[in-house]
Amino acid sequence: METLHLHGTWLPSGEVADRWIVDGVITDEPQSDATTIASDAYLMPGLVDAHCHIGLGPDGAVDRDEAVRQAITDRDSGVLLVRDAGIPADTRWVQERTDLPRTIRCGRHIARAKRYIRNYAEEVEPTDLVGAVERQAADSDGWIKIVADWIDRGSGDLAPLWPREILGSAIDRAHELGVRVAAHVFGEEAVADLVEVGVDCVEHGTGLTDEVIAQMADKAIALDPTLVQIENFPIFAEQGEDKFPTYAKHMRDLFARRFETVGKAHDAGIAIYAGSDAGGLRPHGTIAEEIALLSRVGGADFALGAASWRARDWLGAAGLAEGDPADLVIFDADPRADVTVTASPDRVVLRGRVVTPGQAGSATP
Repeated sequence: METLHLHGTWLPSGEVADRWIVDGVITDEPQSDATTIASDAYLMPGLVDAHCHIGLGPDGAVDRDEAVRQAITDRDSGVLLVRDAGIPADTRWVQERTDLPRTIRCGRHIARAKRYIRNYAEEVEPTDLVGAVERQAADSDGWIKIVADWIDRGSGDLAPLWPREILGSAIDRAHELGVRVAAHVFGEEAVADLVEVGVDCVEHGTGLTDEVIAQMADKAIALDPTLVQIENFPIFAEQGEDKFPTYAKHMRDLFARRFETVGKAHDAGIAIYAGSDAGGLRPHGTIAEEIALLSRVGGADFALGAASWRARDWLGAAGLAEGDPADLVIFDADPRADVTVTASPDRVVLRGRVVTPGQAGSATP
């Protein structure tokens, strides 16, 4: 493996320094035989997509070739760590490939029958929710994913999928098994239930009220708002307008106050992380769009940290300290001055190797 030299401004510290990559890890020890790949650049820990679905398409699981294309697209965008947020297939093989992003698997979504997207979830009734949690916990890397609300055809609006008591038992069981719980939720009622029973991360969270935000902050529950997905709410509303006008109005209302909602969560001190919700209906390689939207809430440093160093700390992944794996993105311009530069990293280094865009196997020993 080639020894590499990097010089520039290291984020988040802002330190200007020389560092080297030897055998795939970061070192501060000078190396005389190194090849310089960055000079007067801006360097930061590899980007994190904390809500991503490598291996998922509109109709469910995709074949391996398509999953590789998805993963390469994410990698080339600078995303070097993915917390998958539910995949209806075994994707352990992604973790075995050194040319693809590191992944933290959540198993399969858990939802109620006919109350979520077809072919995505393990579908169970409330009496088997705890059992489903046990099954998915055994097939995960420390996280599982529960779908907490969806459109209810009887009421014609968003409604919780699970009674609060059963939801609480399921989350308690997950914690007993040593796994954390992420939960899809759009509306007000279900997110209040989730926070009450101690979920670990709220996904989307458009229905957060002031009272629930205060409870989230008190309980240190995280938020992954996926603002890029929320941009589709007007489309969802239009699609449901004829059959479910109440739902359509509700989705438009949630959309209209999306920045106010996430802004209140930010002001309350809730930990917020970046997720693109890629896979299914959204394209891969779009974490920069989420960074740009988050910057409207809390500024550049907040948005960059939500998609890099803070997210890595939260997920237990390394940064760029001495001895850490060399997973980093390099920019010729300062992303703190203009977060849109994150859409086109000048170089990407995964496991100590410079990535060749679009190429499978470019980081394989």
